[in-house]
Amino acid sequence: MDLLVIAIILAGLYMAWNIGANDLANAMGTSVGTGALTIKQVIVIAAVFEFLGAVFFGKRVTSTIAKGIVPIDMISRVHPDIVVLGMLAAILAASFWITLATFYNLPVSTSHSIVGSVLGFGLIAAYKGIISFSDIHWAALLKIVASWFISPALGAIFAFLIFSLIRSLYLHKASDMPAVEKKFIFLQLITACYIAFAHGSNDVANAVGPLSAALNVMGITGTVTGTGTEVPIWVLVMGGLGMVVGMATWGYKVVETIGSKITELTPTRGFSAQFATASVVLLHSYSSLPISTTHTLVGSVIGVGLAGGLAAVDLGVIWRIISSWIATVPIAAITSAIIFVGLEVVFL
Repeated sequence: MDLLVIAIILAGLYMAWNIGANDLANAMGTSVGTGALTIKQVIVIAAVFEFLGAVFFGKRVTSTIAKGIVPIDMISRVHPDIVVLGMLAAILAASFWITLATFYNLPVSTSHSIVGSVLGFGLIAAYKGIISFSDIHWAALLKIVASWFISPALGAIFAFLIFSLIRSLYLHKASDMPAVEKKFIFLQLITACYIAFAHGSNDVANAVGPLSAALNVMGITGTVTGTGTEVPIWVLVMGGLGMVVGMATWGYKVVETIGSKITELTPTRGFSAQFATASVVLLHSYSSLPISTTHTLVGSVIGVGLAGGLAAVDLGVIWRIISSWIATVPIAAITSAIIFVGLEVVFL
């Protein structure tokens, strides 16, 4: 069990690092793409506000990832070690996929990755007769999947409307366009803080949700309250720190894709995309739904791009990103199932 405790904590840190390298990087990529902030400045902002979002607003989504997809309590009554191995497999499967995607500069969804991985563990557990297929929380899963389609659409619409309003009120009336854009650099600094906080509130769960479930089953954490099992602050802190380190060490790879390759970004466009994304993500965090910051931001960037006409958007880059999205859930689920079977052979 000591070996498993060390393994699950290290895996959680590895997943948090991956989230920082891929997901946090694309969340902050618009600030770098417009020239409003440098990579170093983004890392400092992320270090503060990502951490605050994770610690003070990350519990809701963490609980959903930990127990909202697979009946963890039911499995733990059969064999607690199975839960630990399943969560370890889920974290490793999601992490391997995100590492590969980051290597190729692809902004994939860490939410899709971890949800697919946890589902993969649930499906193999059902196949082995540990639970039944009907015990998987399909209704909750359907709600999560629906949010993945709704969030980029909301981001695109919201960003389109914000940028259209800015263009109508300021850009069309401006005699000095660069001066107007320069003013929005300061506003982008504010929205960078906003999006870092929102990202931390939602995506820390992708790293610490499975970790929290495993530690609870092992009796290491898990204070029971009136609303369920409390997620320990140190777990959220660990996830927040891991994401910041990931952004600082490898985040530059995905920043370039989001910041410059989908459409040309100016401070007004970047502000519109960031404000729309952060608002949509924070709303879903409050609703306990793990959505994709990646999907939402890409939708928002497309929205401001479309405000300038379809020709302003690089459809080739978008198609490459969407293809990686489609592949994420099945790859993560299959990989998780394979890793779980391997871990079962070794430890049980």
